Amino acid sequence: MASVQQGTLRAEGASIFYRSCGRGSPVLILAGGDKDADGADPLRDALAEHHRVITLDRRGLSRSRPDPGAAPPTIATHAEDAHVLLAALTDEPAYVFGTSIGGLIGLELITRHPEQVKMLVVHEAPTGELLPEAERDALSDAQQAMLDAFHNEGLAAAAKKSAELAGIDPEDREPDLPPPPKTPEPERNMTVLLESDVPQAIAYRLDVPHLDVQAHKITPAAGTSTRRTLLHKSAEALAEILERPLVEFPGGHTGWLLRPRAFAAQLVQTFAQADRRDWRLRDGASPRPGGRA
Repeated sequence: MASVQQGTLRAEGASIFYRSCGRGSPVLILAGGDKDADGADPLRDALAEHHRVITLDRRGLSRSRPDPGAAPPTIATHAEDAHVLLAALTDEPAYVFGTSIGGLIGLELITRHPEQVKMLVVHEAPTGELLPEAERDALSDAQQAMLDAFHNEGLAAAAKKSAELAGIDPEDREPDLPPPPKTPEPERNMTVLLESDVPQAIAYRLDVPHLDVQAHKITPAAGTSTRRTLLHKSAEALAEILERPLVEFPGGHTGWLLRPRAFAAQLVQTFAQADRRDWRLRDGASPRPGGRA
């Protein structure tokens, strides 16, 4: 395994913990749920054979601590933290992989700082605003049920609701996968997710006109085993509004955790396709109107 460097960077109102591993074109992983940099280790290790991989603890999780009195983070706050991290660690545009809430953060990052993103893979982000009314309401109800379970019954009940919403099957995994890395403070991380990040994800709204300009750099993605879930349908809706093909990845909503080697192989292939598209553009092709290619 490639050597791992880690450190802490100052962002406005917080200290952000990060790790960097491997060599080559940079890849930033924006993990979903309550997962910190440790949770991304298996995917990072598989990707580090081809890329320099950057992971972080999202603000509020594990070692990324807000300053005393700092305002609760929004999706925009998390995107600015990613911007600070990329600005400090690389001078070239990065591939970005964001899953679930990490996908929302990636969409905000490419809206605010498109020059830092070579390609963004958005995996099953909760872009419920793009769904038809009935499915939009169903997703909203499921998210609220998860929060209600947290407030009324505790973390375990909320985690069960979350798994139901995402269609998570713990047996949908690579057979020789070792136990997942343990996070320093799993209960605290889950509490931060439910008290802060989930409400922010529900309240977040896409900047569709700006995303449309960057659509040629965005790849909507979803799991092969989640085709009936509302999060897969959200990915389909994002693909439709940006007029981009939907790419399916191994496993389900947590395929990046449970099938990291196969998932990394699909990411490497997807990134390579972006490189080939870039060469075509340099050779004289141009994006279609609206920024799509």
